[in-house]
Amino acid sequence: MARLPASANFLAPLIAETLLDRLTMVTRNFPRALLIGAHDPALADRLRGICTELTIIEAGPRLAAASGAIIVEADALDLPFASFDLIVWPGGLDSVNDVPGALLRLRALLAPDGLLLGAFVGDGSLPRLRRAMMVDAVRPIGRMHPQIDLAAMGNLLQRVGFALPVVDVEALTVRYGDWLALVRDLRAVGLTSRLAPTPPPLTRAEAAQIAAAFAAQADPDGRIAESLRIVHFSGWAPHPDQPQPARRGSGTASLSEALKPKG
Repeated sequence: MARLPASANFLAPLIAETLLDRLTMVTRNFPRALLIGAHDPALADRLRGICTELTIIEAGPRLAAASGAIIVEADALDLPFASFDLIVWPGGLDSVNDVPGALLRLRALLAPDGLLLGAFVGDGSLPRLRRAMMVDAVRPIGRMHPQIDLAAMGNLLQRVGFALPVVDVEALTVRYGDWLALVRDLRAVGLTSRLAPTPPPLTRAEAAQIAAAFAAQADPDGRIAESLRIVHFSGWAPHPDQPQPARRGSGTASLSEALKPKG
């Protein structure tokens, strides 16, 4: 990913634009911000304009050198508690070893009423590629990026103590002429397998079978429509002034009355 030009990563600016749009809807200031992964330089520049202090962390040494980031994995962060008002994570949550641990650390890094805002490629993405990789005679080795589903993400945010969690999904369709074009894009956005140890490379015969199975799913014009599901998430560090859910059993309206037919 680091060896390729930033322009090859088509997904980073799309996610960055969506996150910034959502951030503009929040009517409060965020003096101290943490950005996890500076894959889109424009996002870092916009955050510098919004925040007084911006800290960037990056797991990859080459990517960190290009952006001036601190080299550290998100699930191994060791920074002072309550030191940020905003944390932005534009992709990569699904690539860390300890997802609940990473979220727990971020929760501890947020000051009261601080906001965590992020996105990642979620469960249900790349269905045609996954189907093609399960053809006969292709070894069942994990070669694709792990995926987190919508319900699991909502549960994780609640479990680690975020208040007012919100999780939603946006579908994105990208059309390709062949399998190799998709593989090039996945490498550029960091969505190929990060599992260790690295699985052995595909043989020529296996690669040809996957390419043929992928091409067999083409539309009448010969291009294959692949789908990405972008999961967006947000959560707040608890604060007494935040809206609180009503106490269980405190409702006064009758559900059975509301469901009775009008007549």
